[in-house]
Amino acid sequence: MVRGLVGLSTRLLNICVDSLCKFRKLEKAESLIIDGIKLGVSPDVITYNTLINGYCCFVGIKQAYDVTLRMREAGIRPDIVTYNSLITGAARRLMLDRVLYLFDEMLEWGIYPDLWSYNTLMCCYFKLGKQEEAFRVLYKDLELAGLCPGLDTYNVLLDALCKCGYIDNALELFKEMQSKFKPELMTYNILINGLCKSRRVGTAKWMLTELKKSGYTPNAVTYTTILKLYFKTRRIRRGLQLFLEMKREGYTYDGYAYFAVVSALIKTGRTKEAYEYMQELVRKGRRHDIVSYNTLLNLYFRDGNLDAVDELLGEIERKGMKADEYTHTIIVNGLLKTGQTRRAERHFVSMGEMGMNLVTCNCLVDGLCKAGYVDRAMRLFESMEVKDEYTYTSVVHNLCKDMRFVCASKLLLSCYNKGIKVPTSARRAVLSGLRMSGCYGEAKIAKAKMKLTQVGNS
Repeated sequence: MVRGLVGLSTRLLNICVDSLCKFRKLEKAESLIIDGIKLGVSPDVITYNTLINGYCCFVGIKQAYDVTLRMREAGIRPDIVTYNSLITGAARRLMLDRVLYLFDEMLEWGIYPDLWSYNTLMCCYFKLGKQEEAFRVLYKDLELAGLCPGLDTYNVLLDALCKCGYIDNALELFKEMQSKFKPELMTYNILINGLCKSRRVGTAKWMLTELKKSGYTPNAVTYTTILKLYFKTRRIRRGLQLFLEMKREGYTYDGYAYFAVVSALIKTGRTKEAYEYMQELVRKGRRHDIVSYNTLLNLYFRDGNLDAVDELLGEIERKGMKADEYTHTIIVNGLLKTGQTRRAERHFVSMGEMGMNLVTCNCLVDGLCKAGYVDRAMRLFESMEVKDEYTYTSVVHNLCKDMRFVCASKLLLSCYNKGIKVPTSARRAVLSGLRMSGCYGEAKIAKAKMKLTQVGNS
């Protein structure tokens, strides 16, 4: 390492540190800085800021903050970029106390927060449901700091409001923004995405019209977002019409639009048309990524073509692509639906820590139950560290189907005790099952406990 550093400048050192940080080689980046110092190459504030950003993204805030202490020991003063990296890292983890502490520390050191700092703080407030505090920053703190909210500020706020489900607030803020700035294409896309996720079809179409009136051309993000909304709300015909309109009028679109169309066709059983669209995608020379492979896997499993599944998995491996959680969930679910329960379990085990994601676990538990392997499903259920409403509801229903009403009753009562909401259908299934099997006493006790727990939780 030391021999390779001969002739290094600080600029070249920074480039090398940046490359190592991007590949998560933070220990090597630290070693490189030490070797550079030994050879007389002095790191500067950019060197340390790059390292801090790497720790914030891939390790933790404490480790990133420790770098600032080493900076000061080396006689290098942290700047606004240093603190913005730390604030962004803390906000990403919703560590509000740490964010506010960093703001105070900046001011103590005579470093004044900029728009990026305040944008990040507002975003953190919104994610934590603290709307009033976020708007206080927008309307009071920025003014006191002598800063004017810019277009980026409004985009950040609109995105945060939409992601937190405050669509009406976002629309009000959008009107305020229009009186000060001309919205960007990104602004419209943020709002259209938020409206689509809230399934407000009419308002999303109106926003698309406003986008066109402003002189912008809808891009792949715009149209793919609306396509997904149409398909989620079972408006398959409208979705296909929109896609054909994109092609006919020459609008920009990418592979994701195809995948949205293909996914919708698969879900509605129109596999032949889905194959045709995938073939068109290949003819156009679109490069496959893991999203496209996930779509194809879904298609092959639904068609029962396990040979094509194996071939596709081999292709993913040959191309050096990394399967994500969705890939593994599709595989587990597909194997279960085609009766390959043992193979599904083996694949789940081979996933290691990635296999413990909630969606895949829920899928395997439900699939094993439906295949009649309730005991195996219960062992997996007990080993799960994280469970949600779907987990409990699925297991309760499957236990009732297997005539294990007493066990289902105990599990349901544990949900009430933990404050986990389960559908009324699960409660009805347990109580009717207990009565049907002659366990009238247990049914009466269970009903009374459920009512008592409901009153206590309210």
